[in-house]
Amino acid sequence: MKFFIDTADLAEIRDLAATGLVDGVTTNPSLVLKSGGRFVDLVAEICKAVPGPVSAEVAATDFATMLKEGQRLAAIASNVVVKVPLTADGLKTCKALADQGTPVNVTLCFSAAQALLAAKAGAAYISPFVGRLDDIGTEGMDLIADIVQIYANYPSIQTEVLVASVRNPMHVVQAAKLGADVCTLPPSVLRQLFNHPLTDKGLQQFVADWAKTGQSILD
Repeated sequence: MKFFIDTADLAEIRDLAATGLVDGVTTNPSLVLKSGGRFVDLVAEICKAVPGPVSAEVAATDFATMLKEGQRLAAIASNVVVKVPLTADGLKTCKALADQGTPVNVTLCFSAAQALLAAKAGAAYISPFVGRLDDIGTEGMDLIADIVQIYANYPSIQTEVLVASVRNPMHVVQAAKLGADVCTLPPSVLRQLFNHPLTDKGLQQFVADWAKTGQSILD
């Protein structure tokens, strides 16, 4: 499963990209607001920092303007993926951009029916929001299971399932078990994946025992 980082914080992206664990980046208007940067310039810098796909979201809600914005964003770098909302105009924009050779990430997906429509519109990625479904008392991972199953029934569907609104490491593990293609993670969640108390305890013991040997590997 691929890991994307869900942030517009350039310093975070560069730091995590250095681990070799980052396959791409997703952004959205809310994340851009937090960053405080100029959107187009920020996307360009992110695209330089990671070789993989960088999702950049349109701001408009009507087809004509979304298409123009999508074309503008796609021109920033070859690894830009244009992000559009799962609305009628968003899917129309998806189809138009996909026909022009631009990969599209259809976002704000909350049902399997919506995911099927996005695939038919030529989406490169579908972004179901598991955490937001959990917030309203629905099991978000059930949606991932449904989408993965539906897509698997039709070999012609090339749309990748990109699990979004990830809140904790268990979301990542569950998504991987279900066969999702991508998880997009806040930096904090990616760092949580490293952590386990037995790893920390074991390392402390190894360090203590090594110190008792009085040796140095570099001598």
